Amino acid sequence: MNLGSISRTYDGRVALRFERAFPHAPEKVWSVITNPEYLDAWFPAAVEWDLTPGAQLQFRTTDEQVRRFGLPAGHTASGSVLVVHPGQMLELMWDSDVLHWELTPDGSGGCWLTLTHTTDTEDDAYAHGAGWHAGFEVVEAQLDGRPIDWSMWERAEELAEHYRGPGS
Repeated sequence: MNLGSISRTYDGRVALRFERAFPHAPEKVWSVITNPEYLDAWFPAAVEWDLTPGAQLQFRTTDEQVRRFGLPAGHTASGSVLVVHPGQMLELMWDSDVLHWELTPDGSGGCWLTLTHTTDTEDDAYAHGAGWHAGFEVVEAQLDGRPIDWSMWERAEELAEHYRGPGS
């Protein structure tokens, strides 16, 4: 199992990092990670992308988040688009967290997708780990054209034991 890794940043924050190889061109992977047609199946909030640097974003709770975690219906968090290089890099601010996606060609027609989620504490990073991991499994299925006949949220619950911090 390809788990994410956790490290400290230069300013003392915590970075949760995932790297996945996909046998698909960066442009195809870019489409799956940015197109609302795919996004709704794997991204952990409802958001409408405006992929323009400086654009303001609103991340809304989903019905699943309300049902599973008791988050308030209609809750929104603010964010902004920091960097956009289509087919290569996307960086967003979500409250104080930074989400940085990078696509790197692998030389054989596929690419590496790296997601780095920078947050304030290890507990926050570990809390997000299983969700991003499960989301990447959905992205892989979308890229391969396989049906998604499982719940990303239930898969995240199954993976949660692998993403527990030292004090958990």
